Amino acid sequence: MGRLSRRSLLAWLGSSAAGLVFNGRQARAQVATQAATPLPSFTGPGANPYWNGVNPLVSYPQKLPLLRMTDRGIQLETPRPYFLSAFTPNAAFYVRYHLELIPNAVDLSTWRLSLEGNVERPLQLGFDELVKNFKAVSVAAVNQCSGNSRSRFQPRVPGAQWGNGAMGNARWTGVRLRELLASAGIKSGTVQLQFQGLDRGPGPEGKGADAVMKALELTDPALDEALVAYLMNDEPLPMLNGFPTRLIVPGKFGVYWIKHLTWIRALTSDDTNYWMATAYRIPDTPKGNTTPAEAASGTLKTVPIGHVRMPVRSFIVVPDGSSKLPSGLPVRVQGIAFSGDGPVVKVEFSEDDGRSWVEATLGANHGPYSFRTWEHTWRPSRTGKHVIAVRATDAKGNVQPDAPVWNPGGYLWNRVERQTLIVGAAG
Repeated sequence: MGRLSRRSLLAWLGSSAAGLVFNGRQARAQVATQAATPLPSFTGPGANPYWNGVNPLVSYPQKLPLLRMTDRGIQLETPRPYFLSAFTPNAAFYVRYHLELIPNAVDLSTWRLSLEGNVERPLQLGFDELVKNFKAVSVAAVNQCSGNSRSRFQPRVPGAQWGNGAMGNARWTGVRLRELLASAGIKSGTVQLQFQGLDRGPGPEGKGADAVMKALELTDPALDEALVAYLMNDEPLPMLNGFPTRLIVPGKFGVYWIKHLTWIRALTSDDTNYWMATAYRIPDTPKGNTTPAEAASGTLKTVPIGHVRMPVRSFIVVPDGSSKLPSGLPVRVQGIAFSGDGPVVKVEFSEDDGRSWVEATLGANHGPYSFRTWEHTWRPSRTGKHVIAVRATDAKGNVQPDAPVWNPGGYLWNRVERQTLIVGAAG
C-alpha cells in the first residue's frame, strides 16, 4: 500500500472500516497450521537457547501467525524472519497488553482525545480534528518491550519469557505532542504528563492497577520528539497495536507508548499509580544492573524505567543455524541494529565467538531511532562448529557489551548476540 494521504485517510474514516475494525468480534486466536510441528523443548532453568521464545504460532485479526505467549492479556512475539528488513510489517508487529479487557472496536464518531488536568484550555479532540487541524509529521522509531530477551536472564526472573522478538520498527505518522500541549496551554506548576488508553482489566489485586497509566517528566527531552500517531507504516494502526491513536516516544521503551491513547493529563505532582510506583522500575545503578542478593535486601533504590533510554543492540537474523553451511562458499550474514540514544554508526561482525571483529556494511539510514540493517559476507575457512557474533556502536559512543545484565524485572538486556553454525564439506 502506498503512503496514505490525508484525503485518503479521511475517506477511509467515512467508510464502515473506521469504526468497527474487528466487526464487533473479540480478538480471539486460531492456532496456525505451522504449529503442527512440535515445538523445541525449553523449560529452563538455563537461559533460553533459541532466538525467539518457545511458543505456538497463532493468528489474530489483522495479524500474520505470531508466537503467542499469553492470551490474557495478549502477548504475541514476532518471528525472526520478519526482521530481515528495516521496517516490520504491521501484520507481523509484536503485541503486548498488560490487561485482558481490550477494545475490539472504536467508534470514531464518538471517540475523543482528552487533554486535561493543569491546563488553560481542556480539549476534547475528535479524530478528524487531529487529522485536519494539526500538521502531520512522521518518524521511524523502534518500539521495544522493556522485557525483550528476558528469557536470557540468569538466574531466571519472573515475567513474560520473551525471546528477541518483542520489538518492531515502523514509520509513525501523527501530530507532535508538543503541538497538542501548546493548544491546551500547560499551566505553571506542571511536573509530569500522564497518558492513558482504553484497555482495562483486573491487574495485581489490591494495587489499583485496573488501567495502565504511565507518566513522563514535562521536561524530558524525549517529549520533544513524541507523536500522537494515527498511521503506522502509512496505514491506520492495527487494533492490537493501538487504534485509533498511539503515543510514540522515540528512544523510550514500549511501555510508555500507550495504545488506544485517549487521555493526556498535566499533573502537578509525581504520578504514584501502580504502573509508575511499583511496576516497570529498574535499579538506580549503572546499566540498571544489580544482584539477586541486593534485590532481596529491601534497600535497593529503584527508578521508573522511563528514566533511561533503550540501550544499543544488534541482532543476527540470518543465517539462523537451521541448516548446515557449505565450506568455502560465501555466506551473507544479515541483521539489524538500533539504539535509543541515537543513530547506530557502526556494526561489527566476529567469526570467532567475539575474539576478533571486522566492520560490517550498514544499510540505509532511516533516522536516529530506526532499525539499521547491516550485512557482512563471510567465507568459512574450515568445516565444523562456528560461533559468530555481532555488536553495535551508536553515535554517543555506546558499545554493545559482552556481559549480561541482571535485575529482578528482567529489563535492559543488550548483551552481544551469538549464533552457532555448522559448516560441512561442499558436495
